Amino acid sequence: MVEASPGPSRPKYDDEISLVDLATTFLKRRRVFYVVFVVVSLAGVAYALFAPERYEYVTLVKLAEKAGGEYLEEPATIIAELDSLWVPGIQAAYQAENGRYLPFNIEASNPENTGLVRIVSEASPSVEKLVESNHQKLIERLDSDQKQALATLRKSLEKQIKALDSTIKMLEGGGNTGEAIATAVDKQLSLESDLESLSPFEALVVSRQSGENAGPSRSLIIVLSVMLGLMAGIFMAFIAEFVSLVKDQLSGE
Repeated sequence: MVEASPGPSRPKYDDEISLVDLATTFLKRRRVFYVVFVVVSLAGVAYALFAPERYEYVTLVKLAEKAGGEYLEEPATIIAELDSLWVPGIQAAYQAENGRYLPFNIEASNPENTGLVRIVSEASPSVEKLVESNHQKLIERLDSDQKQALATLRKSLEKQIKALDSTIKMLEGGGNTGEAIATAVDKQLSLESDLESLSPFEALVVSRQSGENAGPSRSLIIVLSVMLGLMAGIFMAFIAEFVSLVKDQLSGE
């Protein structure tokens, strides 16, 4: 019988690292782990305890309406103007005057199926007055534009009503004008109804502070800092061992 030759032996590598080696390295550099873990964890706890709370400040406005529940300007158009023109203008003016950026953002949105525009800023109570001041500037700008658009529409409706009134008076003196007069009167009544249905712009809420802290909770920050401390400590322990081995090899050459 021919004996089967043994298969190729698995090569051994000197640089293979076992779990025992990893554990030994970690225990050897445990002081590095302790230091990094404690420093990172304490930094996170300090931040959680001393970081200022942040709240949402909400301004809510109702856009001017015309007949049929339609709006003089679509909410999406208003929000586009806020985001692209007015808010950047406020931020640029503040930076030019104070040499730094505005310490909060200003965001606008439209609650679905409403004519409301919601303006929100997340900030600490220390700048509450500044938030209110800038929200008020946006309200005044919106109010001015909406009043101008409403006045233009009102003037147009009044002009059409007046023209129809003159037409009706002219038709009343002629013959066989009953149908034309009825049509003109219906149109006039419809325009008068549209005129009465106009609803002005209104600020419902101005920079109202939310009841709860809008930032991350202190307990979450502490938990995350402890986890980060664990990972950073383990990483730095192995980095310290790697640096030590490199130094030993360089010194032995």
